[in-house]
Amino acid sequence: MQENQKFTLEKIGVIKTPYQENAPYQPVDTDQEEFYIEINPEYLDGLNDLNKFTYIYVIFYAHQINRKPEMMISPPWAAGKKVGVFSSRSPVRPNPVGLSIVRIKDIIENRVYTSGLDVFDGTPVLDIKPYIKDLDDKPDANLGWIEEMDDKEHLSLHIKGIPHDY
Repeated sequence: MQENQKFTLEKIGVIKTPYQENAPYQPVDTDQEEFYIEINPEYLDGLNDLNKFTYIYVIFYAHQINRKPEMMISPPWAAGKKVGVFSSRSPVRPNPVGLSIVRIKDIIENRVYTSGLDVFDGTPVLDIKPYIKDLDDKPDANLGWIEEMDDKEHLSLHIKGIPHDY
């Protein structure tokens, strides 16, 4: 592959959420609104046996990003601390690809109903992959630079997308 070569991806479906202008920073598992991924008909067979998993990774194209990425950013909840964009979960990236882990609630025909997703209505889906407990659960994972921050407990509410009083 040549350096700086461009390539294209095709969407496999679209995400339906109640969010038109504002969305949470992270998926909220307890959100009671309706969330689903509508898979294009030609990919319907790809959903076979997905219902046997509890969680999935949803990989999507953050199509409403209209800001140029910066390599150093300050997460809104990090009290002004600057970190590299690759040390963050900022959606403003060189390639605006997002990743969320959500619970499967039901699969009906070409719709995968999920727990709360952190995307705008109409977001294109690039891929779905099963979350497999023994492969994807890393018990020795840490909080990285967040461990150095004051008030980690308060920050963890922001990181998890849990509504709270400031």
